[in-house]
Amino acid sequence: MNSKEVVLAFWDAMKTNDFAKASKWLSPDFEGFWPQSGELIVGRENFAAINANYPTQGVWQFDVHSVVCEDAMVVTDVSITDGVQKARAITFHTVENGLIIKQKEFWPDHMQAQAWRAKWVKISNL
Repeated sequence: MNSKEVVLAFWDAMKTNDFAKASKWLSPDFEGFWPQSGELIVGRENFAAINANYPTQGVWQFDVHSVVCEDAMVVTDVSITDGVQKARAITFHTVENGLIIKQKEFWPDHMQAQAWRAKWVKISNL
């Protein structure tokens, strides 16, 4: 499998809400970094555990909007919801030997458009 196929298989596994299954696409020494909070997830077991124990209102749904790939680097833009919580994740994946070895994941929060910019922009829900 190429890097893009590995990452898409990871997201397909995430859609099952079986996070141990999804973690099989991660290397045993996987590192997942969340820059906003400064948290580093080390190892596939910790990845599975943090996702399985995340407070939720229902099953997680994942919608992959775009995938950009160049060699071992794959970037995904994914919407995530449990029916109540809604988020967007921009994830930079590094793939090596058929497994994801690193992820750097940004969770951009929604912000109100600034009134002073109104004459130059349109409001869009892309």
